[in-house]
Amino acid sequence: MRTLHRYIVSQVLASTVITVAVFTMVLLLGNVLRDLLEFVAQGHSSPWLLVRALALLIPFVLAFSLPIGLLTASLLVFGRFSADQELTAVKSAGVSLIALVSPVLALSVVLSGLCAWINLEIAPSSRVAFKALRDSVFQQPLASLIPEGRFVSLGDGFTLYAREVRGNQLRDILISGTTNRLEGGVMQRVENQIVNAREAEIIPGKPLEKPSLVFRDLNGVTLGQNGWQPFRMEEFTYVPERFGAGEPKALKYNEMTFRQLAQERRARRAQGIDLTPIDVQMHRQVAFSFACIGFTLIGIPLGIRTHRRETNIGVGMALFLLAIYYSFVVLGQAMETHPGLHPEWIFWIPNFLFQGVGAWLLWRANRAA
Repeated sequence: MRTLHRYIVSQVLASTVITVAVFTMVLLLGNVLRDLLEFVAQGHSSPWLLVRALALLIPFVLAFSLPIGLLTASLLVFGRFSADQELTAVKSAGVSLIALVSPVLALSVVLSGLCAWINLEIAPSSRVAFKALRDSVFQQPLASLIPEGRFVSLGDGFTLYAREVRGNQLRDILISGTTNRLEGGVMQRVENQIVNAREAEIIPGKPLEKPSLVFRDLNGVTLGQNGWQPFRMEEFTYVPERFGAGEPKALKYNEMTFRQLAQERRARRAQGIDLTPIDVQMHRQVAFSFACIGFTLIGIPLGIRTHRRETNIGVGMALFLLAIYYSFVVLGQAMETHPGLHPEWIFWIPNFLFQGVGAWLLWRANRAA
């Protein structure tokens, strides 16, 4: 029996590691790396910075990919176990299905504890550390962030091109400005300014102050109500929004650890402020930590019932179940502005649903054995 348990657990663990790695890379490449890769492509950061960012991003995406990976692994392993008639062999030896899968259920409890640690402490801290690292790129000396002979975004819809950059001195500058405009129901970027400047100087900012750009001898055109209008200026000072240091920003609720949320909740309760947004985030962190148990409970009997060993079948079922689970998460977050409906409890519905249906299916499958 111990040998059989080791075999089942090793199969689930191996599949979980592979699927977690795949989903982690998909989440990384599809979402959170886009800002940092922009700076790497523009020469604003080094490959080492990307490695540091990856180390900070992995815990954040692991909170999502670990339950997904365990669900997919349960479907794949037990679908293959059933299709290869290994389950029939185990039944003929007098081993019940509950006894067979008990180590896997225990593994799901352990991984839920790991998910709780990640969701409540590690992921929020890593998210804050990543944003601080990204902001440190923005707050480098302004001269190092303006490459010579290349276009660079200054934020606020402005793009700058300098033919020559020597220290804090720029020469032969082109500035183009754009704005968002709704046209025919579609948001489009519309050019609204084209400016040439003979030279510019970078004025470093003091601590907690933003650096500025002083342009000299400007001429260009700007788009107004009467169309394009020419203008000329001797000097103009501009503070790029993108590279500013500024005051430290307050943490958002999804960037707080559970302990920080609890402290914030006590402070706001004493002030008589609505606690629903904080309750939503706290319940979301805790409820999502139990996803591994529900996913395993429902993944095992569904894998057995499909009686298929194809990987695409298991992945397809996993994605379908994930869509059901995350629909409740999205609903709970969308309803946080309606405190009377207690949206914080919506996050627990998929856990109870998956665990209840999964336990019932597992009980039926065990009786059929």
